Amino acid sequence: MPRSKAYPPVPLGAVRPGATIGILGGGQLGRMIAMAAASLGLKSHVFCPDRDAPAYDVSAARTVAAYEDETALAAFAKSVDLVTYEFENVPGPTAAFLAGRVPLRPNAAALATSQDRLVEKSFVAELGIGTAPFRAVDSEQDLVEALHALGAPAILKTRRFGYDGKGQIRIRAGDRAGEIFAHLGGAPAILEGFVKFSKEISVIAARGADGAFAAYDPCLNEHRHGILHRTTLPAGISDALAARAAGAARRIAEALDYIGVIAVEMFVVEGEGGEEVLVNEMAPRVHNSGHWTIEGAETSQFEQHVRAVCGWPLGATAARGRIEMVNLIGDEIETWPAILAEPGAHLHHYGKARARPGRKMGHVTRVMRE
Repeated sequence: MPRSKAYPPVPLGAVRPGATIGILGGGQLGRMIAMAAASLGLKSHVFCPDRDAPAYDVSAARTVAAYEDETALAAFAKSVDLVTYEFENVPGPTAAFLAGRVPLRPNAAALATSQDRLVEKSFVAELGIGTAPFRAVDSEQDLVEALHALGAPAILKTRRFGYDGKGQIRIRAGDRAGEIFAHLGGAPAILEGFVKFSKEISVIAARGADGAFAAYDPCLNEHRHGILHRTTLPAGISDALAARAAGAARRIAEALDYIGVIAVEMFVVEGEGGEEVLVNEMAPRVHNSGHWTIEGAETSQFEQHVRAVCGWPLGATAARGRIEMVNLIGDEIETWPAILAEPGAHLHHYGKARARPGRKMGHVTRVMRE
């Protein structure tokens, strides 16, 4: 009788191909997670209140309901093997409700930490990782005192619900604190001291269910009007600084008992002993600055996230050459015919019905192999 083949064991607690991943949020990040999941034999169920979310086009199932709808959430939890999310503004009660019924990865604590800029900055600082100087601002008087301590220029940001340059104001010397504070509607805020940086970089990394950690090479980011415009690799920093940046991301992930892909944005500054990195913010999810990994790395950030949340081994992160990723914002998406005609250009159209100023409609990646 022929012997049966010996196959590698499935990691303890891992889901198998054929399982269903629940995704909170139906934007382009959810879309690309679902596409990566499908390539690994997994199904996706997207939960989102938006009736025409682009992730629906590539998912096996959808639930169109408010994040506060517990009846819909309960049915969603029963239909999936685990839940992840594509944006960090998932309501805390929603995360807690689901975490009580099905594995939620990354966990609710990581989500809550990233949702409040003051909590996030304090958490990073307590780990001994450098950040810009900051102060809590809950009143006009708090702002006056914070400006006295940190000086101007400085940046006042709402503690919650800010992204792509929204919810923040740059304060210059002579600006009136009362008018500035009122402009944010009196919302709880944080004042961050101005940082003279030479580069903005980010580290995309992943931590597995078994504690394994893998980081991609840091990438160099260029913003326009508060929105990421261009990401390039190499980032033009030393190997030692790249290692310190990856080390900071690892300490953050381990302190949060994190599972999944995490992005940590950093400033490169000149310190007393040479260049150093200061953490600006983190995102508990796949990230715009990691889109280059789809064509430019051995494993895309989306596949890596799926691997991590499913309890599977993490993939290799090596870059495949010199890489450029450019976001297509608003009507820039109409350049798609020229991009398709360009040798070596990789177009990603997010399938959004309407182009609006400031809206991410797609991206293009160019890989120049060494």
